[in-house]
Amino acid sequence: MNKTLGFAAILLGLVASARAELKLPAIISDHMVLQQKQSDPIWGWDTPGTKVTVTFAGQTKSAEAGADGKWTVKLDPVPANALPQAITIEGTNKKEIQDVLVGEVWMCSGQSNMGFVLRDDWNGDIEAAAAKLPNLRLIKVPQVGTQELKTDFAGAWKASDAESSTGFSAVGFLFGRYLHNILGIPVGLIDNSWGGSAAEAWIRRETIEKDPRFALLMENTRKNEAYMQSDKAQTDHAAAVEKWKVDVEKAKAEGKLPPRQPQAPGAWLTGNARPGNIFAGVVNPTLGYGMKGVVWYQGESNASRAYEYAELFPFMIEQWRKEWGEGDFSFYWVQLANYMAQKPEPGDSQWAELRESQTKTMQMPNTGQAVIIDLGEGKDIHPKNKHDVAARLVRWALVKDYGLKFPFRSPEFKSLEIEGNKAVVTLDYFGSSLRPFGVLDAVGFAICGEDKVWHWATGKVLPGDKIEVSSDKVEKPVAVRYAWADNPVCNLFSKEGLPVTPFRTDDFTPITKPKPVGQ
Repeated sequence: MNKTLGFAAILLGLVASARAELKLPAIISDHMVLQQKQSDPIWGWDTPGTKVTVTFAGQTKSAEAGADGKWTVKLDPVPANALPQAITIEGTNKKEIQDVLVGEVWMCSGQSNMGFVLRDDWNGDIEAAAAKLPNLRLIKVPQVGTQELKTDFAGAWKASDAESSTGFSAVGFLFGRYLHNILGIPVGLIDNSWGGSAAEAWIRRETIEKDPRFALLMENTRKNEAYMQSDKAQTDHAAAVEKWKVDVEKAKAEGKLPPRQPQAPGAWLTGNARPGNIFAGVVNPTLGYGMKGVVWYQGESNASRAYEYAELFPFMIEQWRKEWGEGDFSFYWVQLANYMAQKPEPGDSQWAELRESQTKTMQMPNTGQAVIIDLGEGKDIHPKNKHDVAARLVRWALVKDYGLKFPFRSPEFKSLEIEGNKAVVTLDYFGSSLRPFGVLDAVGFAICGEDKVWHWATGKVLPGDKIEVSSDKVEKPVAVRYAWADNPVCNLFSKEGLPVTPFRTDDFTPITKPKPVGQ
């Protein structure tokens, strides 16, 4: 009996010693960058009740591991420092995080145009060759879609060089490199983008469930979840695969590209569109890490619900700010580029409505929008010129966050006056002036009368901030639109080369507004 008890005690001791280990998340590791002039959290896990002490830059902070083993301390703010330092952490055991820098930290987030890697940019090969910047640090968060809140991920901070930069977000890298070179301090970039992702997947499931504005979205989500886990979904998928096999053979015979294989039902459940999935699997493991702000490029996947996006996108930003607990940190995004076929006549557009929802979001504090209506490609949703995208984004940060003097904001619609058969649009061009590119007149305007039928219009740039818009097909205009299309032909810029923000002056019902039940 004594031998049995003794053996059990040994086993319990082994289990306890196995648990008794100080652990740190991937985001807190060698080569990391701390956000300067800010109280930065450092966290990890240890045996419940263990006192953990963190020492860095002459300061020592302590915390006790909670019942779940989690502990957190907050470091006092320190200024930027390019001299590598160590963070010493002592709990059940001792760890040292080496080569820690202090500077500016930005998160690079969104879908595939943010995830678009540097090597695929037009100049990606030479950009990577010039990327040996030891004080520019990069880390990428893997794509994990789940409803369970994850606390860590597989990843590591790396200094920028030809190897580490080439597979990193092109927009993110170029944005960060501008900051690093111009400010002359270390920069850390966190790439957590996920191609094809929907905005609702980036929000904590619990919070989006509670907001009545998204009741229809969540009702459809629950229906989809039930279907995806049903026998019918499996049967439907099997039938779709058989049809796909036939279609593949037919495409081969006709010399065409074969269709994509149907996605298995389970893929949606762990994918990038299910509400809460990306927040739980990708955002949560980095939640609270000290940073200056976020650069975002997303919206394509929500274009068919652009009306809803006007509420959903600012809600996401608001929730992230609450989750981080750092106040209204900077949040800058890229407006959707021009894409798809050019239409011969003006009219409605889901992508134009999504762009409008993005523009409306600038009503939130500490936000900004890089307009790239001239940088897209009709046949490719992933245009390869990411350098200009990053340059327009970084202008916002340089001016608003770092107090430098640069043109940074695209001209925007201000007011409309009707004068006989002409409409006079006034733009706010933020201290610049207007310049039509390529030809004398402004191209991209459409005008309509009370019949709401749109016609292409001539745009005459007047002295100052006004454009006279008219069409011989509209005697009494009531509204004007500019660059209001999936892939508009438009040519109006500020003199510094920032394109005028697409706009409409009408309040006609958007085509993406959900119809009432029964209609």
